[in-house]
Amino acid sequence: MNNLNAILEPGMIVSHPTQPDWGLGQVQSNIAGKITVNFREAGKVVIDGSQIMLVLVLDQD
Repeated sequence: MNNLNAILEPGMIVSHPTQPDWGLGQVQSNIAGKITVNFREAGKVVIDGSQIMLVLVLDQD
């Protein structure tokens, strides 16, 4: 799993680097490199953290 993905915890807000149309998503879980995110426009998606580095969103303004 990518080191940056390892810090993701439930409740954190992220975006997918290649799917901007999914909108922002809230991390639901991060277990053994599988990150479940509930995206505003795409719903619940399980991301393989070894393949995709999610972008942590600190400022939602």
